[in-house]
Amino acid sequence: MSHTTLDLPTLIGSRICHDLISPIGAIANGLELLGMTGAVTGPEMGLISDSAESAGARIRFFRIAYGAPGQQIMGRAEVAGLLRDAGRGGRVQVRWLSEDAQPRRMIRLAFLALQCCETAMPYGGKVTIRVDGLAWSITGEADKMHFETAVWAALDAGDTDAITAATVQFALLPTVARDEGRCVTCVRETRRLRISF
Repeated sequence: MSHTTLDLPTLIGSRICHDLISPIGAIANGLELLGMTGAVTGPEMGLISDSAESAGARIRFFRIAYGAPGQQIMGRAEVAGLLRDAGRGGRVQVRWLSEDAQPRRMIRLAFLALQCCETAMPYGGKVTIRVDGLAWSITGEADKMHFETAVWAALDAGDTDAITAATVQFALLPTVARDEGRCVTCVRETRRLRISF
């Protein structure tokens, strides 16, 4: 029996995102050209254009969160722009407070933690991602928080029995954090939650 050190799930995630980003980008570019010529106008054009831009931004977000991290370093403007684009039109506002460039593998952890926070804020809220030296914290604040205990148990105790495709970030975050030599901690309150690693 052969053994491999390949992380096949993340390579699959990277491949899917890589193959989708080009055609989605081409659609967005084609719509922009149609808009410039005036050949197509109306609210339908805006809806299609907005949807294509949103899809492209989400794919770029997923590529970092679920793809192979590599050794890439990402600058503040790139990360903040990606978060802005991916969250456009959503209920959760995200602030990226790191001024320095950061390793993509750590940004991956932050993005997974962000997705965990979003599940607790179905009516919207604010998330702040902060880097203090080597310590990372992702803080969510909302008037109404909803914590599905069985899902959050994946972060608290490694219990993944309730994990579904929609909540896979709860199982992946502690696993990826361990690979980086980090331990995920989580504090949940009535209107606030904080994930640290």
